[in-house]
Amino acid sequence: MRVVHVHRMRGIGGSERHLLTLLPALAERGIDVAFVGLDDPRWDPADFYAALTVPALRLRSARDIDPYLLARLPRALRADVVHTHLVHADVYGGVAAKLRRAKLVSTKHNDDPFRQGAFRHVERQLLRMADRVVAITDALRDFTVQVGADESKVQTIHYGLDALPEAWGDNPPDDVPATARILLSTSRLTAQKGVDVAIRALPSLPDDTVLVVLGEGPERARLESLARELDLERRVFLLGRVPDVAAWLRRATVYVHPARWEGFGLGVLEAMHASLPVVATRVSSLPELVVDGVTGKLVEVDDPNGLAAAIDQALEEPGLGVAGRDRALSEFSVARMADRHVALYATLASASS
Repeated sequence: MRVVHVHRMRGIGGSERHLLTLLPALAERGIDVAFVGLDDPRWDPADFYAALTVPALRLRSARDIDPYLLARLPRALRADVVHTHLVHADVYGGVAAKLRRAKLVSTKHNDDPFRQGAFRHVERQLLRMADRVVAITDALRDFTVQVGADESKVQTIHYGLDALPEAWGDNPPDDVPATARILLSTSRLTAQKGVDVAIRALPSLPDDTVLVVLGEGPERARLESLARELDLERRVFLLGRVPDVAAWLRRATVYVHPARWEGFGLGVLEAMHASLPVVATRVSSLPELVVDGVTGKLVEVDDPNGLAAAIDQALEEPGLGVAGRDRALSEFSVARMADRHVALYATLASASS
């Protein structure tokens, strides 16, 4: 069976890292798998393609509305199943799949608020077009049904992970004090991820705790300004993208994820593999990962004081991290994720025979 995955490329985030894990696992299980990237030229996805181990075709995707891409893509999608990820791939890959008369699977990676706004009318058409819809958490499955999906077509397949992310280079020197207790976050600098809440929590925490954020995004200037305003320049480190995330996970004391909404939280799962206690918000998918009081702490959204109190407790309970690693290994393995995808494809194949 030939399965082609389609994704618009704008760097490496959670969905891209998911594909770097899933696609080789599918190939190991006998699926003839390939990848078609819709490359936005404003971003450089070179790291993704260097790490990808299955055949890939790159198509330029400079604009949101691109008739040229719609003309080219059907020729590239010679497959039994076309599997799309995120909205651009859903639109272009979905139309191309139907023109090729291939089965269409769409994975939903996030409960973005725009899916409930004016875009919901487009979203519902895309959901109707798909033969199956994969939600990466139960919370996202419920959200997708609420948006308008046929409940019988939607199933949950959690992300899977077996190890910490591999490095693609050495980290540059940094100014983080060697004796500091590090609160780590690996996330894009966007309002969704709530890094501002973590910064506001710092003044209530011991002076030897610092916040290190690995990621880039449009909120950088605002977050830097907030750190200056609170006189926290020496305790907040926005390091951007780094080549060796695992090194920072091993160096950290607690992982913080004060997101306002979240599709999955792959960084949380990576932190669990590193035996880090996790302090996260009680939203979306995060209670499916973090068991409050067992593997970490859950707090309310936009509550710096509550976040600080939970971090203070987690700093004194390293056993939370040990329990988190056990949960990650037992509940969120690559084998479980890949096997469920293979079973889904087999169901579609039998339905069309």
